[in-house]
Amino acid sequence: MALLEIRQLSVAFPTQDAVMHAVDGVSLQVQEAQVLGIVGESGSGKSVSMMALMGLIAYPGRVRAEHMQFDGQDLLGLSDGQRRKLVGKDIAMIFQDPTTSLNPCFTVGFQLVETLRLHLGLDKPKARERAIFLLEKVGIPAAASRMSDYPHQMSGGMNQRVMIAMAIACNPRLLIADEPTTALDVTIQAQILELLRELQRERGMALVLITHNMGVVQEMAHRVAVMYAGQVAEEGPVAGLFAAPQHPYTEALLAAMPEQAGADGRLATIPGVVPGLYDRPAGCLFAPRCRYATARCVADRPELQPAPQAASGSLVRCHYPLGDPDRDARRHADGVLVPEVVA
Repeated sequence: MALLEIRQLSVAFPTQDAVMHAVDGVSLQVQEAQVLGIVGESGSGKSVSMMALMGLIAYPGRVRAEHMQFDGQDLLGLSDGQRRKLVGKDIAMIFQDPTTSLNPCFTVGFQLVETLRLHLGLDKPKARERAIFLLEKVGIPAAASRMSDYPHQMSGGMNQRVMIAMAIACNPRLLIADEPTTALDVTIQAQILELLRELQRERGMALVLITHNMGVVQEMAHRVAVMYAGQVAEEGPVAGLFAAPQHPYTEALLAAMPEQAGADGRLATIPGVVPGLYDRPAGCLFAPRCRYATARCVADRPELQPAPQAASGSLVRCHYPLGDPDRDARRHADGVLVPEVVA
């Protein structure tokens, strides 16, 4: 049984005259000690899907799912009190910007100690001792003296290390890292990612890594889910997905990686933009930007299904997966290519 199983998760935000579907029918599984990478453009629903799991979607957001289970426990039926006991202890999350996640009115030591006392029931001396140990574990020098520092007295990289210490304080079984290096410079980014990898391996945690960086996913993850416009476009083992992508969007993302730049140094781009509130297509959500789209793509929305001739466990949301040997014949049989999206 998977540690985390989500089936048909949807998150909607109603406005005065329309409904924004930030997450639209997402299904994911995370196994024990597995690293799942979630990639996609800004606005693809990566962070919102995990915030829904954590119970952090505020009104008027609406969260619905057929099934959302952690270690056999139904997350949809939890009371607020039950969720508070679970979140922060067994499931923890690291957010993008530590300066907005740490309380500026309290020292980092106080915030760590309170976390430990709340979830583990430690007395103050033992909680302080463990807090110092955790700060040392995440690479903060002179940890005992830094306990009395406020967040503004520490660098962005140090604050992110504090956030990681707080997240692993109760030995969670699942850690969600939401673009944990976004606000940091390149050198510190590498250090934070290496720290996360070391902690994941050492503690046997499952890790969900949300990122824009395909290179990071290739280096750290076992499986990867590619999200687009609130849906999972493709999911599969990292090696297979990078070697033979099945969805045109995944193919385009990989082509845009810096190491794929041409002789003139120019990077490939994906034309168009992610659909918004008022221009969500009736058919495939990627069709307006896809160079392979047909009339069927414009009219019919594809389902997530096993990818033909791909690595075991690979799923793709496309009428014409790139690995299908009959795709060209089927494309021409299903309708004329849509002029707007033909290169």
